[in-house]
Amino acid sequence: MKPRVLFATTNAGKVKELRGLVGGSVEVVSLKDLPPIPEPVEDGETFEANAEKKARAYAEASGLPALADDSGLCVDALGGRPGVHSARYAEGDDRARYLKLLGELEGVPEAQRTASFRCALCLAFPGGKALVEVGRCEGSILTGPRGAHGFGYDPVFFIPALGKTMAELTSEEKSGVSHRGEAFRKMKPALLALQATG
Repeated sequence: MKPRVLFATTNAGKVKELRGLVGGSVEVVSLKDLPPIPEPVEDGETFEANAEKKARAYAEASGLPALADDSGLCVDALGGRPGVHSARYAEGDDRARYLKLLGELEGVPEAQRTASFRCALCLAFPGGKALVEVGRCEGSILTGPRGAHGFGYDPVFFIPALGKTMAELTSEEKSGVSHRGEAFRKMKPALLALQATG
């Protein structure tokens, strides 16, 4: 029987990405596949703390190895904000959040609009052990949105090496350069090792 790992998300896109990464060697289940589990409060001061808190809580509640991520945008000119508060930075939808960001950066010269997307991924096991990997994607914030793909701050996050915003990339291009893609690739050996223990 294939080992199972719980990816603590209801985002179908994230689940598909992880299934693609591990192939058929590990069965990936999401929160939608299990009875409801109370959501832990994400009150950590770092992405790593939030990812670990979620992974440990879901591993204990489900009895399965659990993978959880926390990610966000860190803008240098704003002292690293919105950071861990990226998803709660403004009331409303993704557009409301990036418009607030553009408003805060109004008048900031292009050279000082540097930013990075960061992702922390934690794999926790029932009973204690946990492993954390992190990924980063460097870029800058444009003065207006470009592109129709992605979500969150993708339309205003420009990647100089590609000459495109995150929202102008195909899903394959995005997973190749994104913070989440990097963290997933670093975690892959640990996920594949579940096969040996499963």
